[in-house]
Amino acid sequence: MNAWLSEQAAMHAWAIATAAVVSSGCALVGTLLVVRRMSLLGDAISHAVLPGIVVAVLAGGRPGGMLVLVAAVVTALLTVWLTQALKSRAGLAEDAAAGVVFTTLFAAGVVLVTAAAARIDLDPSCVLHGILELVPFDTVRLGGFEVPRAFVTAAAVFGLLLAAAILTWKEQLATAFDPAAARAAGIPVGLVTTGLLAATALATVASFEAVGAILVVAMLVVPAATAELLVHRLPWMALVAVIVAVFAACAGYLAAWWFNTSAAGMMAVVLGLEYFAAAVLAPSDGVLSRAVARLWLAWRVTCEDCLAAVWRSEELAADGRAEAPTAVSLWQSVAFRWLAASGQLVGAQGAWRLSTRGRVEAETVVRSHRLWEAWLGRHTELPLDHLHPPAEWIEHHLGATVRKRIEAEVGVQESDPHGRSIPPERK
Repeated sequence: MNAWLSEQAAMHAWAIATAAVVSSGCALVGTLLVVRRMSLLGDAISHAVLPGIVVAVLAGGRPGGMLVLVAAVVTALLTVWLTQALKSRAGLAEDAAAGVVFTTLFAAGVVLVTAAAARIDLDPSCVLHGILELVPFDTVRLGGFEVPRAFVTAAAVFGLLLAAAILTWKEQLATAFDPAAARAAGIPVGLVTTGLLAATALATVASFEAVGAILVVAMLVVPAATAELLVHRLPWMALVAVIVAVFAACAGYLAAWWFNTSAAGMMAVVLGLEYFAAAVLAPSDGVLSRAVARLWLAWRVTCEDCLAAVWRSEELAADGRAEAPTAVSLWQSVAFRWLAASGQLVGAQGAWRLSTRGRVEAETVVRSHRLWEAWLGRHTELPLDHLHPPAEWIEHHLGATVRKRIEAEVGVQESDPHGRSIPPERK
């Protein structure tokens, strides 16, 4: 009984290891595809290599063998050439051309698989979603151990892809972000792109037996897209994409075993859940962080408006003028109480007064507002009564450096176009 359990655990471990290595290779290549906005072409290649694989198997190759890998790369390059030919000669948009080519080639591959099903070891259903659960049964002997053939192939391809990425990283980086400058620097942009597409074909073929032609698209795109939300440097993006892919492979396989469903399908579902979580929780680009940032900006603007309103009220009182009472919203009322609790406002005889700290903050806001009005009054033809709204918005975003630049441009002024004094810059 214990031996049987141990054998079962070893089989599951090999399947998970194969899925992890397969997804790692796809994530590494997919990172470069995503940053170059070539995800659709990766999708096209992952489907279009099917007829090449079938022809290679009919010629005596076996899935994952060298003949199949070469045939897949040739078919991938043919896909790119046909896409570019339709774009340049038929006038199709690149996405439409890629859609025409990959659907046609993929359909041709499915027809070939179906027609030759009796003569080759390719099942049409396995072509679509892979046979990850059966991978541990097809083994080769390495160092005295029986190792799944798919794992050996995937590990070799991943090692090759990793070595190629390290050796050509600078060229890939330059080509991804500024191809014109890379070309001017003497980098063979076309050759680098061709190498990336060949690497995509290799990653696709290595993944074929495990996850199939359709789900490999998720492996190519989703980990990199998830990493792009979380980090903003390409080396870290590649690393995070691999981690995301490996986690999805492990968690997806275990979930598929628990729910008795397709392992490759569940891995793709986990990838989708990871992307959704990143889209919501990403520290800078996530939905939650953006909502918090907008809420914080609204709160900061309200607090600064309240301080500026008290400063202007004191300014009018000093000039012997009374300010007309204005309605205060609930949000502003909360802001006033927060400013009082934080020591920026002081309540006195039913009215608010600025503390020393609050006066510094208020004068900064008012100074930004009136300097901007002075700049607009000099450089635009807006009427005086139209200067306030844009200054009301920009006053919350002018830093000390920008204020000094504006002051240098408009000259030292003691008042804005309305004749109101501009507070001096606090040291």
